[in-house]
Amino acid sequence: MAFDYDLISIQEARDTARKAKEAQQVLAGFSQKEVDNIVAAMAEAGRVNAEWLAKMAVEETKFGVFEDKVTKNNFASTNVYNYIKDMKTVGVLKEDTARKIVEVGTPVGVIMGIIPSTNPTSTVIYKSLISLKAGNAIVFSPHPSASRCTFAAAQVMNEAAVSAGAPEGIIGCLTKTTLAGTEELMHHDDIAVILATGGSAMVRAAYSAGRPAYGVGPGNVPVFIERTADISQAVSDIITSKTFDNGTICASEQAVIVDEPVKDRVIAELERQGAYFLNPDEVEMVSQAVMQPRGGMNPAMVGRSARVVADKAGIRVPEGTRVLIAPLEGYGPKYPLSYEKLTTVLGFYTAKDWHEACLLSIELLKLGGIGHSFVIHTQDEQVAREFIKKPVFRILVNTPSSQGAIGYTTGLAPSLTLGCGTWGRNSTSDNVTPLHLINIKRQAYGIRQVSQKQVQRPGTGQLSTEEIAEVVQAVLARIS
Repeated sequence: MAFDYDLISIQEARDTARKAKEAQQVLAGFSQKEVDNIVAAMAEAGRVNAEWLAKMAVEETKFGVFEDKVTKNNFASTNVYNYIKDMKTVGVLKEDTARKIVEVGTPVGVIMGIIPSTNPTSTVIYKSLISLKAGNAIVFSPHPSASRCTFAAAQVMNEAAVSAGAPEGIIGCLTKTTLAGTEELMHHDDIAVILATGGSAMVRAAYSAGRPAYGVGPGNVPVFIERTADISQAVSDIITSKTFDNGTICASEQAVIVDEPVKDRVIAELERQGAYFLNPDEVEMVSQAVMQPRGGMNPAMVGRSARVVADKAGIRVPEGTRVLIAPLEGYGPKYPLSYEKLTTVLGFYTAKDWHEACLLSIELLKLGGIGHSFVIHTQDEQVAREFIKKPVFRILVNTPSSQGAIGYTTGLAPSLTLGCGTWGRNSTSDNVTPLHLINIKRQAYGIRQVSQKQVQRPGTGQLSTEEIAEVVQAVLARIS
């Protein structure tokens, strides 16, 4: 029966990709205005349905926070839309009269969107908007534990698009979720680009599928509280970020590094705002509950509240505990909580100064966050600038990391796909937008003439034809 189900899934993948291709070929003939009307209708549908989609996601996945998932759905529907609505993506994008170049945007075709269980509905809304804004179709492959809510979100987006004039099938979603079906979709000839959000193995598979892909790597984001920071605000930002949807955004902080002169103040403020510091035995107990023996996080602990994690670990924490903090003496395999934890647990370190914090943050990033994000809380602009040298592409200053990296509290492009560049083995270091999903044609006019070489005649220093023939005959005679 499992084999039959795989075959059904593979056939569904083929049919969905073909239907999306047919729809996209129609959409490719639409004007910018027609495309924009469709995208506006989709954004409105995302806003109207934000709450019930969030409720469905929490009920199906059994993790995260309903209110925060509503916020993420609204972020995808409103913030992303407001950022992209005036973008030129279809037809003439730009004319450079001085260089006589005309740039024309054309769709890439059909996008495959891989959707994670951590952000199942908001990612569908976001990827649908940026794909259709660029004139493309999109087909989704859901995570097995979030297939119903992912499909529901895709239906909302497709119905809104079709009601605004898009061809039927412009947004598709697999209902038979299997690895075989996902792999078939990845390798299908009608798929032009893969937008991969999920675990490292899935992202690597997307990059090896033989077509362009945008994937994201793990975060393992360090945050440094420097001695000049506004301690109360820094702690508030960190807890706000780490508890947002119970830490399911890959940009959430993973380890706090504190400047030694302010260590006691930071600890007191963390405890005042709902953090619980684990003792050495409790660190070990939480490590066993949250992390797997062979590495990686226990999926059952993803997006869980501090209370649930503590109960699972068998420890008692005060009422109102919002995050668990694990003081660590090192990093790497002997310290499992030094790795990425998409839940309400933070590592904790002390550094003598910003130089030591810098070196430590690099080591933590090497555990799985190279290229992603880093956060610093400081009032010293010179120190903040020193951290631009970190091997990440988002250096966030005085802001919650989860919200800052996605462009909610910063001026970065609003996005739920955060590239990690070549350092993270990704094809882009950007927050992905519709501009990553178009091809650009360039019509270039000649602006300068090629000077012709002057041909010298016999008697001007060059051999004549007769003289060349005599030299050749002489050489041949010597050879013979």
